[in-house]
Amino acid sequence: MADVAAAAGVSGQTVSRVVNASPRVDPETRIRVEAAMADLGYRPHRAARALRTGRSGTIGVIVATLSTVGNSRMLEAVASAAARRDLAVTLVALAGRADVGAAFDRLHDLGVDGAVVLNEATAIAEGVTPPAGLALVAVDSPGGAFATVQSDHAGGAEAATRRLRDAGRRTVAHVAGPAGSFAATERERGWRAAHDGAPVPEPVRGDWGAASGHAAGRALAADPAVDAVFAANDQMALGVLRALAEAGRDDVAVIGFDDVADAADYRPPLTTVRQDFDALGEAAVAALAATLDGAPATRTVVPTTLIARASG
Repeated sequence: MADVAAAAGVSGQTVSRVVNASPRVDPETRIRVEAAMADLGYRPHRAARALRTGRSGTIGVIVATLSTVGNSRMLEAVASAAARRDLAVTLVALAGRADVGAAFDRLHDLGVDGAVVLNEATAIAEGVTPPAGLALVAVDSPGGAFATVQSDHAGGAEAATRRLRDAGRRTVAHVAGPAGSFAATERERGWRAAHDGAPVPEPVRGDWGAASGHAAGRALAADPAVDAVFAANDQMALGVLRALAEAGRDDVAVIGFDDVADAADYRPPLTTVRQDFDALGEAAVAALAATLDGAPATRTVVPTTLIARASG
């Protein structure tokens, strides 16, 4: 750092500010320091920085599964948001509730600054006390002593269902996500709210996968009263569309949730509710950084957007 300071004609403190992305450096000076760093091949030493700051520059991510679109997209979004802050990510996958305490202990032993608990993993981790000093942020959680981040699941589901009802659909059936999932519960709540207190059919429950959507779709296709389906995610909606096509039920409208990359290429193209995973990942990492700086726990709800296509 002293060599960089000498080459750039600045103080060591100015070099430190540039390295740590401090706004207290004018642009011309920053360019000069960065050029000197490049010429000298200087890179900050993470271990030395950790000893000086008490921060490792690494965060943990705890996930129950990566087989669902929501989990894999959230992991990607959190990793991207962390990279923008020059943070490394350590991933721990859970096999079940018995692993949660061990996962917390492992991350603590690895010296991570804090952890983001993703989606279904929050339900598994509920009630488990993390080691002292391990800051946490939960994605899709009813809340507690730590910060939470979520999409507006209920609002998006309500908007999707109202679209179908406003189009004159008589019976909007619901293919729900797994029992115990926060996101599934919230989406079911939005579906119910859109009926304004009117009776609703019992939801048909799936497991987020297309096969479970197909099984649900076969049952719904056999009911002539069903003329619309709101599926709790796009993968299950895909299975529903296949079942309806097999039954010759081209009169049934379908709306999904997530807006996966292939949704526009479903047959028919899928009307769905888009989650802003980039914003969710940014909010989760920002909340973790704020927690590490001593801020009180916050709850962040990221808006969703209804994407209209041919299916509904």
